[in-house]
Amino acid sequence: HLDFILNILTHLLHNTTAMKLLFVITTLSIALLSAQAFQLPSNVNRSGGLFSTATPQDVDGSATAAESSSSGKLLIRDRYIATNRFTVRPNAQAKFEKRWADRSSRLASLDGFRYFHLMRRVALENDVNSGIDPLANEDPFGNYVSFTIWQEKKHFNAWRQGDAFKEAHGGTSLFAFVTTMVSSAMVLKGAPKPAFYDGLLHQSVVPDTIPETFDGWRNVDADAQNILPAECFVACNQFFVPPSNAVAFEQRWANRTSKLKECDGFVSFSMLRRDAKAKGHGISPMGEEEPTYMSCTVWKDRASFMSWKDGNAFKEAHASAGDKNKGEDEVKKEQPQPLWSRPPSPIFYEGTLVISSADGA
Repeated sequence: HLDFILNILTHLLHNTTAMKLLFVITTLSIALLSAQAFQLPSNVNRSGGLFSTATPQDVDGSATAAESSSSGKLLIRDRYIATNRFTVRPNAQAKFEKRWADRSSRLASLDGFRYFHLMRRVALENDVNSGIDPLANEDPFGNYVSFTIWQEKKHFNAWRQGDAFKEAHGGTSLFAFVTTMVSSAMVLKGAPKPAFYDGLLHQSVVPDTIPETFDGWRNVDADAQNILPAECFVACNQFFVPPSNAVAFEQRWANRTSKLKECDGFVSFSMLRRDAKAKGHGISPMGEEEPTYMSCTVWKDRASFMSWKDGNAFKEAHASAGDKNKGEDEVKKEQPQPLWSRPPSPIFYEGTLVISSADGA
């Protein structure tokens, strides 16, 4: 329904007669009243275990790390990540960010909330706070992403079905809903594209300080002329893994050497497994062009990421267990076969409007 609504509202901007306004309000009233609450099915992959710093969310808590490494099953998630992908029109980035800065939300006060930021896509070689990535205009999945980490999926569901969700999305009244839709039509190309993930192998550090919030949201000055300052840097790698290779892919990651928590500027890591069974308004079936997995590492800033990328921790993380005592040619010959259907695709973001729990992500 969202594309239909956006088309009507865009038309309204150029034809503001009383009859057309009445028609739009009536149409939106029907759509709003008839919309069903967003229900997400329970994840069926709730067996196995995780080598992570988070507490595994098993059904009965019986799975151990030793059992999980040889179970031959998909890993249990230990976070749930909700994202929404936006294609912001050229030269409308600052206006879009102001909408987020000024929204009514009590996210930080909700049960199960762990972390949030708004991400804008950037090119790795661009200057900090550039807000520019030439490839973003060609990506069908947009140039901005809202990224929220929940302790458990049930916490996300409770938020999605509660009053806090309506408040944050302008659904407290018909006038507020119409205003939100008009604003969206002015800055966005097409409808937002939600995507949800199981967070696997989660690692995070307890922050020394967290950004101050007021009633659960950041109080940030946004002028709609300049993009907001970068508050973190996010490095992702997209993997296109067929279902037949999913277990092997996850085990390969579970057995990797990682020293991320020892690196300066590290905030959090999760291997995101797409929750392709998620259903609800605005969610489209996952296509073959979308990654089934995505590694997502949050750093304090771009300099911290570059320091890790150029250091020994990066080399150790990308080498197999027995590579350290072998020559370069020998290592190349023994590289494991890829488990994906196409090469991984890295993607980078600057994060702003960071909100964190006291315990971190």
